[in-house]
Amino acid sequence: MFNFFKRNDEGENNQKDEKKQSFWTYSFENLKQTLINTKQNLVGNVVSTIENEEEFDDFILDDMEDMLIKADLGVKIASTITDKLRADKKIKPSEVKNFLKEEFKKILNETGETELNYKENELNIYFITGVNGAGKTTLIGKLANNFRESGSKVLVAAGDTYRAAAEEQLDIWAQRAQVDIYRKDGIDSAAVVYDAIKKAQNENYNVLLIDTAGRLQNKRNLMEELNKVKSVIDKLAPGQLKESILVLDANTGQNGLSQAKLFSDAVDLSSIALTKLDGSAKGGIIIAIAKEFHLPVKLIGVGEKIEDLKLFNPDDYINALFE
Repeated sequence: MFNFFKRNDEGENNQKDEKKQSFWTYSFENLKQTLINTKQNLVGNVVSTIENEEEFDDFILDDMEDMLIKADLGVKIASTITDKLRADKKIKPSEVKNFLKEEFKKILNETGETELNYKENELNIYFITGVNGAGKTTLIGKLANNFRESGSKVLVAAGDTYRAAAEEQLDIWAQRAQVDIYRKDGIDSAAVVYDAIKKAQNENYNVLLIDTAGRLQNKRNLMEELNKVKSVIDKLAPGQLKESILVLDANTGQNGLSQAKLFSDAVDLSSIALTKLDGSAKGGIIIAIAKEFHLPVKLIGVGEKIEDLKLFNPDDYINALFE
């Protein structure tokens, strides 16, 4: 867990802790604004349509199921929820808001811890995956900035060695975040990662963020490459891989499920980072992924500024949707 958040008795240390925490946390009021479109799409439309009905019947429940599917919950969750209402005759349409809130909360709680894994006084490696265009490079830059602001010595590894300008883009973000980058253009990505791990270990870095390719034109090659990189990490730095993070664009909606399946097959994913959540009406994908893959969302992108990457708080997320 993040030891950054431990409180100290000395006032000076408390002030430092508060500064560090501010780079990772997001106010509830800001979260409500970020989720306003998702709230209407996922909760508002369903509740306003259903809550004034006297009793549930097949027509109402079918209509509700369709709305939940369109709100990017997916067929599986939408069917499970409406089947529960069919089976439990005691629940009234007027109670649908509280019913949905509890169902969503239960799904998110089943994924486990949502704080990023981190250990003081050792190298923490974060293996970042995702398709091209999901915001992977931007997320790495913002994550590097947050770690640096929190007092960590950070190295970024440019492991996407095949996409045109990938290294240049990551280099720009590393400069913005004021962190170091290891890049060696045009060679095997596993070789870059090998050298980056050696550098991080020898020079006492706290954090190593590894970028990876995300092209889908040849899924087999992509999966083989990711497996190869993962093997290098496991062999060279056993126990130091803290997270394998899949980066998803919130606006992809249900396509995020197929991406999660694809990368889960190649890498033992530990968590999700959801980018471009601000303004999206498809933030319900968080719940769908939690149910389908039991993967917690740990990071959310809430804007374009370098500091606009925050830790995900499931309780705040649920409350923001239903308040």
